[in-house]
Amino acid sequence: MKMPALAALTLLGALALSGCAAGTTTPSGTTVPSSTATAAATDASASAGESCAGVSVVVDFGPLDEPTITDCAATGDAKTVPASTVVADAGATTEGTAQYGDQVVCRVNGRPAADETITVDGTAPFTEACQGMPAAAAYWALWIRPSADADWEYAQEGLGSLKLEPGQSIGLVFTTGTETPTPGE
Repeated sequence: MKMPALAALTLLGALALSGCAAGTTTPSGTTVPSSTATAAATDASASAGESCAGVSVVVDFGPLDEPTITDCAATGDAKTVPASTVVADAGATTEGTAQYGDQVVCRVNGRPAADETITVDGTAPFTEACQGMPAAAAYWALWIRPSADADWEYAQEGLGSLKLEPGQSIGLVFTTGTETPTPGE
């Protein structure tokens, strides 16, 4: 699924107005060469969703040149778990924005760094200050997959309020430009 930048901006704006917004490591911990990173991420996210008794997590750094994180976060006997908890359990630290708190993800594992220049074709280079809504040209997209055989969907809540059930998946993808790739794409 690809979304034009205008549609992504519109969605982010709507979420903000409603108070919400939204080598590779395999699930077994093996690192694969960067030449196979995309295929490994896709395979890992698909297999993790099918065999994960908890919540599958995919964190795709895209152009930020970090290994994709894929994991199965245990949920124990819980019927629902906070999305922020399963993302943290998968080894990803998140930072929100001054204006929206943890509802809008601004950084994952410190990326993009406060002093990191982000360059996207068609826009002036910039750095992300994490004050308000990130730029439409470069942001962390929050996705959910209701079941292993379902398609990825944009989350309708922010990371701070989203609750997940065992068997579901959550994905964070750093998105730049005019298209929004789904986790592991």
